[in-house]
Amino acid sequence: MRYNKRIENEPIDRKEIMGKRMVLVIEDDAAIRRGIVDALSFDGFRVREAAEGKTGMTEALQSPCDLILLDLVLPGIGGLAILEEVRKSRPALPVIILTARGDEADRVRGLKLGADDYVVKPFSVKELLARVQAVLRRTPERPLDLSSIPFFGGTLDMDRCEVRFDDGRRSELSEREMELLRYLAVNPNRAVSRDEILERIWRINPRSVVETRTIDMHIARLREKLGDDPADPRIILTIRGKGYRFAGPEEAVSNSGGTSG
Repeated sequence: MRYNKRIENEPIDRKEIMGKRMVLVIEDDAAIRRGIVDALSFDGFRVREAAEGKTGMTEALQSPCDLILLDLVLPGIGGLAILEEVRKSRPALPVIILTARGDEADRVRGLKLGADDYVVKPFSVKELLARVQAVLRRTPERPLDLSSIPFFGGTLDMDRCEVRFDDGRRSELSEREMELLRYLAVNPNRAVSRDEILERIWRINPRSVVETRTIDMHIARLREKLGDDPADPRIILTIRGKGYRFAGPEEAVSNSGGTSG
């Protein structure tokens, strides 16, 4: 498919675009990918990109981003397979699929698998950015939709910003502690890196920070408030060299350490 020249030439209303978010573009057509990356970058988005399925899968499951633009036809691993895995491990992450005009069946399947929207090629930059804006506005932070999070020994009450233990005790959380725990809880099947936490919770570019112990200090305070033994954690696990992972109640029962640090 040839790249639509309107992506380069169409005027953009900059006020309509949400900036400073990270978008992952997974598209094998170099011209289309370059046009999308340039358009997003020009309007203030930070962009990561992948040109084939294997790299796209890795980026989609591990890299910090606010939204994925996902082509369905990719070398190696297909877009639908990537979407399926994203929905298993990162259910809160918005995905817009990119499809050819005649691929209606794949579009329908993509939406059924949990895609938030789709854009049909060829498309204008105004249409693409409008759809990106709409999806980000609908799902600015999907974890906010949770009203409670169960954990080993109790429940996190979002409305009251507190921990309720099964034995009746309660412990208050700061807003930042709440955001951090919530983000870990909605990404339970993967280790969340310190860099991703800085980007998504603190809204800080990790490349601009030489070194910080802020994340580790917040994790330590959360473990203390949750009654999670730092020497043998069962709720917030430390995955060496990767980051932190939230363990649900069922997993926590069987955890016996070995991942803490």
